[in-house]
Amino acid sequence: QTAKLLFKKLSPYKISIIFALIATIASTVFAIIGPSLIGSATTTIFNGLTDRIQQKGSFDYKALGDILITLVLLYTLSSLLMFIQNFIMSTVVQKMSYTLRSDISEKIDRLPMKTFDQTTHGEILSRITNDIDTLSQNLGQGMNQSLASLATIIGVFVMMIRISLVMTLVAILLFPIALILSSSIIRRTQKLFVAQQKSLGESNGLIEEAYGGHDVIKAFNAEPDMQKKFERINGELYDSAWKSQFFSGLMGPIMMGIGDVGYVLAALFGGYLAIIGAITVGDIQAFIQYMRTFSQRIGQTAQVTGLFQSTMAAAERVFDFLALEEEHDHSEASLHEVHGSVAFDHVAFSYIPEKPVIRDFSIHIEQGQRIAIVGPTGAGKTTIVKLLMRFYDIDKGTIRIDNQDISSFSRSDVRRHMGMVLQDTWLFNGTIRDNIRYGRLDATEEEIIEAAKAARIDHVIQTLPGGYDMIINEESSNISQGQKQLITIARAFLSNPSILILDEATSSVDTRTEILVKEAITHLMHGRTSFIIAHRLSTIRDADSILVMRDGDVVEQ
Repeated sequence: QTAKLLFKKLSPYKISIIFALIATIASTVFAIIGPSLIGSATTTIFNGLTDRIQQKGSFDYKALGDILITLVLLYTLSSLLMFIQNFIMSTVVQKMSYTLRSDISEKIDRLPMKTFDQTTHGEILSRITNDIDTLSQNLGQGMNQSLASLATIIGVFVMMIRISLVMTLVAILLFPIALILSSSIIRRTQKLFVAQQKSLGESNGLIEEAYGGHDVIKAFNAEPDMQKKFERINGELYDSAWKSQFFSGLMGPIMMGIGDVGYVLAALFGGYLAIIGAITVGDIQAFIQYMRTFSQRIGQTAQVTGLFQSTMAAAERVFDFLALEEEHDHSEASLHEVHGSVAFDHVAFSYIPEKPVIRDFSIHIEQGQRIAIVGPTGAGKTTIVKLLMRFYDIDKGTIRIDNQDISSFSRSDVRRHMGMVLQDTWLFNGTIRDNIRYGRLDATEEEIIEAAKAARIDHVIQTLPGGYDMIINEESSNISQGQKQLITIARAFLSNPSILILDEATSSVDTRTEILVKEAITHLMHGRTSFIIAHRLSTIRDADSILVMRDGDVVEQ
């Protein structure tokens, strides 16, 4: 099944592959003719020396020169065509890898949030990097070698039969045994290659987790525990990788060893035929060279099967990821203008089917109201706003905006009218300006500065090295937690949403900054429907309504 999907991915490049195949066949034909001409040259030299010794004639230098010139031309053309074949196949494989990376990147955008709850980031990254790299490198190398080897094996076999059918049968008598052994090894090692790629993904996931949380690991002296986990996964990776490489590596020596036995048999039997005058000395020389090429190509083909097994294991993980269930927006209706009334009618939801988080939640919120949601940890406060933004689909009930069921609109259309400031701030590696502009990508410089001023962060940015051009590093560790919070608030100002969601938006700022941010948020909430999740009394004091949640239900209002 994986091979079928891989060939389907290669189908757009079938014309290029056909050209590569033609170049391979032509290159192989020219290369195969070579030993035959060398045999003719050997016969010419042998006959010429024999005639000179017996004084029956002179040495035919012209015939030998013609053969050598023809040989040079043939091998030059063969090398040129093989270069063209390698160029075409390398281009095809890299284009396919580019397509697969694009497919995975687009797939990530279409996956439901629950997928990321169940899969580590490192595991996903491993499929984009390690698996596709393995796929492209092995497939490129394997296809080049397999095309050349297959064409050479067929061509050489024909030339061997042309020289002597009996010698050919003697020479290849042992190869069926080698093929049986190789097929047995292939069946056993495929599982090991799959396990190798799986362990590699787990290893990347653990490393990514350890790197992202290295402060916590050090703070709790958890280095030995993480080291044990890594050694366990690394041991599994070593075990599967060693076994897969060892067993797949056996195929080459087996085929070469059997080829060498056939090589000896061909030499002995060919010597006997030459003695009785059945074939010429040049034919023996050509046949032995063909036999050597035949056994080498058989050995290469056996080694290529190891590459293809690794390729199939990597491709299986890539295609499994691409086959994951996606979120689907079936409606083409557009949510153009939003006034801001929101209604939850008997909404039920659970992340895990057996463990409901929201049981029977109902509330009606008028346009422009400020609704504070409070309650103990795990009561479902953040889940409510995630459902409103359609990060997850509800199990029962309806959620309506302006009396319109949000499930009848696309997720992007619903989210376009909402602004969200989370307790866990997210900033990307880039300038402060670009991080604020993320709220509205077409915003002007003046609008960005105004948003920063409204969020009470402009004066802080001006004091930072580089100002708005300061680069925030990948971990966002070169600015304080409070500054990160203010930048995300500025981002929300810039997006100018109809519905505002604040999830512990002031939890990371000091008391003095909180007063400034509260003023900014109060201004931002003016005329907008706002959901405020908070534990601080000062944050929710001015709310129009306070909902107290416990175990997924409103227990007090």
